[in-house]
Amino acid sequence: MTSRPHCLPRLSLLPRGGHFLQGFTVCAVVVAAAAAIGKPPASVYGRAAAALEGAAGQGDAGAQAERIVASSLAILSQAETVSLRVRQRVRIGDRTLVGAGRYLQAGRGEEQRFRFETTLTCDTESFETTEVSDGLFFWSHRRISDAPPELQRIDIQRVRSRLEELKIPDPHETAPYLGGLQRFLWWTRQWFWFKEAVPGEIEGIPVWIVTGRTPPGVLALVMPELAEAAKKPDGIRPESLPDGWPWEVRLAVDRSDLLPRRLEYLGIPGARPVAAGEIVPIAVIEFVEIELDGPVDSAAFFYQPATEGLIDITDHHVKLLAPLRP
Repeated sequence: MTSRPHCLPRLSLLPRGGHFLQGFTVCAVVVAAAAAIGKPPASVYGRAAAALEGAAGQGDAGAQAERIVASSLAILSQAETVSLRVRQRVRIGDRTLVGAGRYLQAGRGEEQRFRFETTLTCDTESFETTEVSDGLFFWSHRRISDAPPELQRIDIQRVRSRLEELKIPDPHETAPYLGGLQRFLWWTRQWFWFKEAVPGEIEGIPVWIVTGRTPPGVLALVMPELAEAAKKPDGIRPESLPDGWPWEVRLAVDRSDLLPRRLEYLGIPGARPVAAGEIVPIAVIEFVEIELDGPVDSAAFFYQPATEGLIDITDHHVKLLAPLRP
């Protein structure tokens, strides 16, 4: 039996279900691993989505912050092509993993294809993922060091049919419901409502720093053990969350073109219980070398893996589909 990489002590607990962590690729999936708490029942997702929709964008500052994030996501989804690279750093316990990756996207609506490849490493271990939408299937291939790889597949037409049943405004826009960069960003927005945007700079580039948090009522739905804390005057505090679960996100959006430049997840790291303290970045993802509407090799979206170990998760995935908040 292959031993679990010592720098990824809890990856075997990684949730495969439908809460906000489901949409995270390797950029943030290690944070999910550290925060694995078990999958809540499907009914929780609908109640959480309703609570999020009611909380999002409250007040003028919140409305502006939500508009900035929504506009940034729309620009990526509607571009004829997207090419970018990611740099990432994730902290789990006392260890730091670093990595990089590349995202390619071409086409719009039903014709859209994408490919997202990323790697995180620490010491001699690695965590790799490849996600590809080829128009017919969405493929997810994951490998932890020398452990047997995992290969999953989703039938895109069945996802599209379910989105039509749910009366999604544009059921042909399937990427946010499948994987890749759009899924990752949309699910960040799904579970963190943004309350303010302040001007800042990243490497000389003027940006909006948009800050978001998950409403306490939603945290209590996902983690029932926090329900009592949510009723107290001080509410749920950062130290109350599981190690690795983000207390706050900060998305840096370029003020000139509204493209995302950096995404930080902040919390209090360390084994629980932990003392109250300052929140610090537990995961940082940078988006660099961004190019819209440039040339993209269509061969990148051709994916024909070996079928050994293949698991078709379409039935499970379709059952968990729910509308993203507007």
